[in-house]
Amino acid sequence: MNRVTKLLNFLPLLAVANIATAEVSPRAEPLVESGLFTNSILTGWIYSGVILALLVWAVGKPSIRPTKGQALMESLLTALRDLFEPIVGKKAFPAAFPLLATLFLFILVNNWSGLIPGVGTIGWHGADGHFTPLVRPFTADFNGTIALALLSFGAWLIIVFKFAGPKLLFIDLFGNKADKAETPGWLYPILTLVFFVVGFIEVFSIIIRPFTLSVRLFGNVYGGENLLHGTGFFFIFYFLELFVGLIQATVFTLLSAVYIGLICNHGDDHDHEEGHAEAH
Repeated sequence: MNRVTKLLNFLPLLAVANIATAEVSPRAEPLVESGLFTNSILTGWIYSGVILALLVWAVGKPSIRPTKGQALMESLLTALRDLFEPIVGKKAFPAAFPLLATLFLFILVNNWSGLIPGVGTIGWHGADGHFTPLVRPFTADFNGTIALALLSFGAWLIIVFKFAGPKLLFIDLFGNKADKAETPGWLYPILTLVFFVVGFIEVFSIIIRPFTLSVRLFGNVYGGENLLHGTGFFFIFYFLELFVGLIQATVFTLLSAVYIGLICNHGDDHDHEEGHAEAH
């Protein structure tokens, strides 16, 4: 009976909770005392389930004559393939595409989740008057975006070492990029030293990629959330945030693809020319 009483006491709090507030907390609010389960994590789980359910419903049992749902998903995946394959390269593409497509869909849905009525606006007030939303966009939580960025970075390491190898990675970072045949003999050793020093700068830029990726995504989504709350959810900004959510999902996944392609997308054209010559 005590649990039922607590639940019945809790429901009215949700019903009378603030529906629009101009102040949005920059951190996710814990839903349990340990603080490990937050409202943004709850949103991430909910929309992960939604994505999986939609995929199963849309595709169903694949058939030669596709259903409307299957045709829609095939068109979406084809568009993503045409976008990412030239960047990543044909060799690394089969391994990279599932990651890139999943990141794009997950980030896009969570970016747009803040536009759904109730997300970030329905919750309860604590004894101190602090408002806690029941759910918030996963990408409006810096912990969420840094987790996505670390996932992207870890996948980058695995794919690069598998399809390029440490030798090519070292050459790409520290090797002399000048054409020896077209460079004066006295200048080539100097350029070798210059490119070697520049390689350390490149290593530093690689190390901070998770931070830059996560901050860019978090800043745009959190800023958009504040804009909507501060303007009383003015309808024009809904269209703006739809566009921003799509752009940020695209930018995040495009940068992840570019980082992979910078190392792995070497020699595809050369291999294609050799294969074409052998065929003749």
